[in-house]
Amino acid sequence: MKTTLSNKKGFTIIEVVLVLAIAGLIFLIVFLALPALQRSQRDTQRKQDAARMLSQLEAYAGNKNGNYPASASALSTFISQYLTINGQQFSDPLGSGNYQVTLKSYSGAYTAPATAGQMDYVTGASCNNTASNGVVVAGQGPRSIAVVTFLEQGGTYCQDNQ
Repeated sequence: MKTTLSNKKGFTIIEVVLVLAIAGLIFLIVFLALPALQRSQRDTQRKQDAARMLSQLEAYAGNKNGNYPASASALSTFISQYLTINGQQFSDPLGSGNYQVTLKSYSGAYTAPATAGQMDYVTGASCNNTASNGVVVAGQGPRSIAVVTFLEQGGTYCQDNQ
């Protein structure tokens, strides 16, 4: 009598469970890292938006004999004429709508924006990102401007024309 052993090919249940466990850990790590990555991307966009606003403020001043927007209505006109592209408004990357841009004149004390979607246009100021009491310092004259925006991952971002 002749007996043959058959070679069955396949995976054991332990191998399958091990592969599923490793795949689950990889998905968990990606799932946990994704929100931080998205916040970082939105903050990068906010920094680019602040730089864009500053460059457009310079373009505005070039067209207006060196004068920057000095009132809320002039700032609103500036935003609609210089920061609207193809009908797209100047909006926060979080999707909460347009930036709330506030005109401020530096007068010794300054409180930076504290929530997403807020951006300050500060006249008579420049940035000091290492200051413990804020990000804007005064004494720069009427031609000095700073743009300050809130960052989701903590703090604020300031860019000036100095």
